[in-house]
Amino acid sequence: MLELTRDGAIATLTLRRPEVRNAFNAALIAALCEVCAEVSRDRSVRVLVLRGEGVAFCAGADLHWMQASMAFSHEENLEDAGQLDAMFAALNELPQAVIGCVHGATLGGGIGLVACCDMVIASETASFGFTEARLGLLPAVIARYVVPKIGPGHARALFTSAQRFSAQHALAIGLVHEIVPEAELETAVVRALEAYMLCGPQAVAEAKALIAAVSTLPPIEARDYVVGAIAAARTSAEGQEGLRAFLEKRRPAWSTLP
Repeated sequence: MLELTRDGAIATLTLRRPEVRNAFNAALIAALCEVCAEVSRDRSVRVLVLRGEGVAFCAGADLHWMQASMAFSHEENLEDAGQLDAMFAALNELPQAVIGCVHGATLGGGIGLVACCDMVIASETASFGFTEARLGLLPAVIARYVVPKIGPGHARALFTSAQRFSAQHALAIGLVHEIVPEAELETAVVRALEAYMLCGPQAVAEAKALIAAVSTLPPIEARDYVVGAIAAARTSAEGQEGLRAFLEKRRPAWSTLP
């Protein structure tokens, strides 16, 4: 269901259920949680690329999995939804940078995966949709990852209408960050990887934590957090090396580029 490969400091996680357009079920949810935990512990990994095999990135929830939920009690549905949220949280909270490489259709929970990526590059023919309302359901679990990404205004229009939308619209609302012709998708991912490999890995992790903090903390606590964060960064081994390399006009020790 999943394939994790490594090329030095770069890991690639591929959803491998092409026969169902990489839709997830309970087994895939559990497996993705395990892989994210593994990657999180391995700080030699600096960037994770997330992609889908076949004609689509991810079609959201597997129909058989949704059908099974019809027989669940309320308590069983709470447990099932909690496991789904744990999958998104595991991806969202990775200390490493996550690049989403998106093509084909991305629907429902698949957009939840996209919203948990730090940078998203999509093919210009990719399509998206929060289609849950057409089934009398809600994009509920993914909402806490999607709404901060696209804002409540766009969420209201797209959640309630269940309309499909283009890569161009996804770019306009901030769901994706770059769209390219499908033939250039891999080249665009390589460019993004090169940018990340110039960044200090601890700085990337702390930047992700910083964004989460200033988005959720009360103003006074956020002020204390940001002041403490820059003080810690300046005195850290990575911060000292980065400043020294800049002044000496050389690449810092973590850079893998010539």
